[in-house]
Amino acid sequence: MSDKVPAQAIWALGATQIIGYGTLYYSYSMLTPAVAKDLAWAPEWVFAVLSIALLASAVLAPFAGHWADRFGAGRLMVPGSAAAATALLICAFAPGRAGFTAGVLAMELASCFVLYSTAFVAIVQLGGSNAQRSITHLTLIAGFASTIFWPLTAFLHDYMSWRGILTVFAALNLLVCLPIHAWLARLAGPARKKKVDEAAPKRENLPDGMPPAGSTVFLLMLVGFAVEGFVLSAVLVQMVPLLAAVGIGTASVFVGTLFGPSQVASRLINMVFGAGVRQTTLALVSTLALAAALAVLVLTTPSVPGAVVFAILFGLGGGLMSIVGGTLPLELFGKQGYGARVGWMTAARQFSSALAPFGFA
Repeated sequence: MSDKVPAQAIWALGATQIIGYGTLYYSYSMLTPAVAKDLAWAPEWVFAVLSIALLASAVLAPFAGHWADRFGAGRLMVPGSAAAATALLICAFAPGRAGFTAGVLAMELASCFVLYSTAFVAIVQLGGSNAQRSITHLTLIAGFASTIFWPLTAFLHDYMSWRGILTVFAALNLLVCLPIHAWLARLAGPARKKKVDEAAPKRENLPDGMPPAGSTVFLLMLVGFAVEGFVLSAVLVQMVPLLAAVGIGTASVFVGTLFGPSQVASRLINMVFGAGVRQTTLALVSTLALAAALAVLVLTTPSVPGAVVFAILFGLGGGLMSIVGGTLPLELFGKQGYGARVGWMTAARQFSSALAPFGFA
């Protein structure tokens, strides 16, 4: 089988990432005020539930990565979609706080099997030497998640309750994502078997995708992604409420929607001009963009043009970081045990970001 990932597979996986991030992550802050009111909870505690769920998913992430290496990422994404749909329904029909908490916990655990960390492994198992380019294409498509789901959630909220919205989102995961993931699992089967057979003699050198104990490069990578995860989680989960709180007013939703196109722009620029750029360089550029964005917001608030610049810079930085989240481990350590390494990276990001929504609220 060719090392080139089929274009239809990238588009299909991109669609599931838009739905996955939109339903399991980006819509949360939009629905928090209604959830808090319905359950007689302070909004901070609704965000605290998300923080606890993110922490739990961080514990699961390395195991999910190892299972993706062992069984195939596509095969994990099928039950992951079913679990995501079930979790959303648990939240939608929760009679009280305990039920809602259980649903959010299930949502974030399911996300380990359907979002980027597993999708990147699926790309590598399909793509071979072409994987880095394909990861860039995937993140380019998935960058529309916030742009689509922030306005969509607000629109749906004009006509139905938060419970109804979560039910619709559950249907999207079950009726759209699950069949796509099942198709990808069948598509990846022959390619993955070939790659596993070729890599079998080398596995003893790198168990479970971990580099040698005390690897400075690996630890530095984990620290870098942990810091980035905290910043992105703190701001993105509450982007619209944050902009409203600093005086942007009704323009908050519009400004927030610029994050998605900016992510897409950064990925498009990288796809066109970044063929020879090292992934470590992209990581540095991303970090500088995130820092500059926050500086602009602090120095210009409550200026709407300043907020626009903030959203654009933050989107550029976040977009590049999404790419290097999949390509940097591949560049530094290769394809063998890639899933487990990405799992550990995801765990580092999730641990640091787990307290961000609650603390920032």
